[in-house]
This record gives sequence, structure tokens and C-alpha cells, in this order.
Amino acid sequence: MKKYLALSTLIIASPGYAQFAPQEGISGEISLNAGVISSTSNFNVDGDATINSLDNKAQSESDVLIAPLGNVAYTFGEKLEQQIYFGTTREDIAVGTLAVQLGYNHKLSSGTVVDISFLPTVISGETWQNPYQLNTARKETDVEGNAYRLQLKSISGSGFSVDLAYATSDVEDDLNAGTDLARDANTYYAKGSYRFTVSPTSFVTPSAVYIQHDADGSANSFDSHGGEISWVNLLGRQSLVLTAGFASRDYDSASALFNKNRSDDEFSLFAAYEYAEFMGWKDWSFISFAGYGDTQSNLTFYDESSYLFAVGLNYKF
Repeated sequence: MKKYLALSTLIIASPGYAQFAPQEGISGEISLNAGVISSTSNFNVDGDATINSLDNKAQSESDVLIAPLGNVAYTFGEKLEQQIYFGTTREDIAVGTLAVQLGYNHKLSSGTVVDISFLPTVISGETWQNPYQLNTARKETDVEGNAYRLQLKSISGSGFSVDLAYATSDVEDDLNAGTDLARDANTYYAKGSYRFTVSPTSFVTPSAVYIQHDADGSANSFDSHGGEISWVNLLGRQSLVLTAGFASRDYDSASALFNKNRSDDEFSLFAAYEYAEFMGWKDWSFISFAGYGDTQSNLTFYDESSYLFAVGLNYKF
């Protein structure tokens, strides 16, 4: 699973798991967001198509975006303990993760919430056929893939949760196929977290994250170890979530192109704010979020950074 600094619906995560909705039937949210997003990466197809050195850092590219987004769910069961949903979940958005999902929630009598989902778009995107090509314009290609996710939340009514996922990715017309930099891959993700209650309106959740990325090319295969910590603060109609994350990635082998094993350190910050009943409007919220991510590699070509800031209005139905 990958964390994206991208515009999306902001719905502050509830620290507990009671009923999924106040009544049986359809519910959901839709928002209109406007903001700016910027990224610096040699894999960004909005950047320069032609590069002349593998030692140069990429140029920064910024865009202004207006994005309507949202989610819809159907809740059912005698105790409203089951739900089918499509969209981006509130827990993910609150910590800065964009993951559109089709899923099923079931709260067990023990208090555990079982969440099974399919993520059809989280891997998809665009990249270069050969990112390392010099002095000639690089050509774009598509990245396709799917992810499958299992979450166990508030296990046995406790603050402990587990998030597991498996994803496949396929780079079409990858000109590095058959080399140690081939990019088609299978990815395994595991995250364990525990929610601590600081006060009736404040919660802290530290997490440990492990990722195993098995690419066709050994120089693009890695193990990642990291962690996150999130703070949720609820103040009447206002909600604030702050999240910081760190990960270290070690790659399996040196590529013939760089003659050195790659290693990356990644740091991220994300803040999400919501003001309910904005302007006295029932079911409307003012939302705002900002994020920053930075990856420092021992190979300059792989250095990346990104940031975003956005505001919007959210309507809940």
C-alpha cells in the first residue's frame, strides 16, 4: 500500500467503532475540494521528458486541482453491524492515505470489526517506459494493478488493530523488463497499531509498518520497516488529526546501471481539520488538509518530495 499526498474527501476518523450508521440503508458523503499539489520525482510524467544525467535531481511540478470526491455505504443487520461501502474510508483519509475501495464491514459480537476490501485503482497510474533514458525524450506508459486488503479493527474491543494487504503491479511496455531493474511486482503490507486514550476527546495511535516488495528485477525489490504516530483531538464541532511517519527501505541488489545497492529513508507529515455544521448548515462541514513527504536516497536519482494543501466543503447524507 502506498501513501499519496493527494486531494480527497476528508472525514475525521472516529476513535471507536459503534454502529456503522444511525439507521439501516444508504448513507455517504461527497465533497468539493480545491488546492495545490506539487511533486519532485524523476518518475513523474508531468516533469521533463528528457534528462541528461542520472545524478541530477528532478524539477518540481505543481498543479492546481478542483476535485469532487466522496463515498457511499449501505448498512444493514439486526444491530446495524454490517456494511457494504465504496469510496475512501474516513480512517484512511484522516491520516493522508488515498485508497478507493469496494469493501464489506462486519462488527462481531466480540467487538472486532472485520473489514475486507478490493482496491481497483490504488496501484494504477503513469510512469516512463524507461525512466533512466538519457538525452532522448522518454515515453509514457501505464501502470496497472489491484490490491486486496484485510483489516481487523478494535480486536476483541481493545485498541489494537491489524491492517494486511497484497497488491500486484504491471508496468506496460517496461523497457527494463528482463533486467535487474524490471518493475512488475507483488507487494505484501502489514501494519499493527494500538489506540491509546489520552482524554475523552484525545487519542494517540502509534503503528509499526512492514512492506515486502518483490519485483521482477532484484534491484527494485526491497524490504521496508517503518512506523507512524497519529494524534486525534476532538473539540466540540472541530476535529484535528496530525500524523507523522517514517520508513527505511533496503533493496536486494545493486543494479548494473548504478553499481550500488539502493537504500531510501522516507519521512511524511499530514494534518487534517474539520469544522462541522459550517455556517450553521446541518450536515455540511468545512474541511482542510495539508501534507508533506520527502524521500532521501543514497542514489540521487531516486530523491523525491511532494506537498499539498487543500480546502473544501463536505456534505453528509
